Amino acid sequence: MKKKNFLKGFMIGFAIITVSIFSMYLGLSNYYKDRFGYNTWINGVYCTGKSLNEVNEELIKMCHYEGLTITDSSGKSYTIHPEDVGLTFDYTENLKAYMEKQNPYLWIDYLFKPGKEKQVEPKVTYDKELFANQLVIAGIFEEIPDKDRRFEISKDESGYYLLNERVHVMDVAIATKLATEAFEGFKSELNLETEGCYRDLPLTDEMLETASLWEKLSQYQDCRIVYVFGEERVPIDSAVTCDFLLLDENGGFVYDETGAFCTDEEKVYAYVDRLADEYDTVGTTRAFQTTRGDTVYVEGGIYGNLIDRKAEKEYLLWAFLERKEEEHEPAYLQTARKQGKNDIGNTYIEVDMTNQMLYYYQEGKLEIETPVVTGNMRLGRETPDGTNYVYAKQKNRVLRGRDYESFVKYWIPVKGAIGIHDASWRSNYGGDIYLTDGSHGCINTPLEEVSRLYEMVEIGTPCVMFY
Repeated sequence: MKKKNFLKGFMIGFAIITVSIFSMYLGLSNYYKDRFGYNTWINGVYCTGKSLNEVNEELIKMCHYEGLTITDSSGKSYTIHPEDVGLTFDYTENLKAYMEKQNPYLWIDYLFKPGKEKQVEPKVTYDKELFANQLVIAGIFEEIPDKDRRFEISKDESGYYLLNERVHVMDVAIATKLATEAFEGFKSELNLETEGCYRDLPLTDEMLETASLWEKLSQYQDCRIVYVFGEERVPIDSAVTCDFLLLDENGGFVYDETGAFCTDEEKVYAYVDRLADEYDTVGTTRAFQTTRGDTVYVEGGIYGNLIDRKAEKEYLLWAFLERKEEEHEPAYLQTARKQGKNDIGNTYIEVDMTNQMLYYYQEGKLEIETPVVTGNMRLGRETPDGTNYVYAKQKNRVLRGRDYESFVKYWIPVKGAIGIHDASWRSNYGGDIYLTDGSHGCINTPLEEVSRLYEMVEIGTPCVMFY
């Protein structure tokens, strides 16, 4: 009896355990109907027991794309960012397809199998209209119809040039296609030059004639003459020679019997005049930094450079037509110690008539500093201002005028009868002596200082005189 009861109890217990296990198995099978089974790895994410949405969110968090940088042939770049075009990632569709392949009732089978990595691609969506707008905003894909691309000769301040919009033209269709593919492929860079997005357009017969004319024009205005003014160089380049062409009343080019361009001689001469106006310095106004510390503007005087315009007109016309290639120093009717706009240099005499002081600088070093007496202001004999120069040197000279005759040991004339000399009849210099007891216009200088100046100064040295 006991044995029978035991067997009955065992069978009941076994049935309960079996039903419990089966119920648990069915429960887990039901659980895995909408969740991933054991040992499921997708794109590096452990998915066991996770719902489709949970895995989708984790995978989206792993997606990272900073955008596409497009560079054209000029080096101009523009970046299209994902947020600019509403780019989104979604793994739902592919995850669902994967989940449908797993049998939830065989979940236990996955328990004893090693996990296998599964790769799932996302569905990528973006607003293609916004993407197209970004290409427009970039300014890289600005499209000009082939028929509107110019091939013509133009002129600006640098001379004639060929405006050629038909070479290295972007093929917008190809460039757009490559940009779209690169963006959808999550590439970070696209170089349109290296990807072959450019082509040359064919030339029409009229354009070929323009090309032939341009070749002749470029040869005509290609001049290799360089004017030399001291340390300054002035090239006679296309900006200058483009205006040498002879034009008819309609502005067209004039040709000789050989078909070559004719040169307008008057335009060549006019350029020489403009050049001389710029670099002639005799009588011009100069900005001068004084020893007393300010800048004065000294007008007039006899010192400076004076170009021989006639000789230079003949030279430039000949040299240009002969296609000379050389550096050329112009011929001068008068030359200063230096050529160029700054012709005083660092060796000069400075006469400050307001402060009644004379200074002599040699190679930038102050060698002489002395008070002087200049022309009598009360009698209207003031010493003229201007930039002059030492044009002679004499010793033991008698200076004569309408009402005077004076012997001087040192005579250094700088402008006509105006010069620097000693004055034995004076015992005092400087101050305001010149206002009422000044000279007849010369610069009276103490004997010791004028003797030193006489020994040191050379003929041709500039003398800057100002109030």
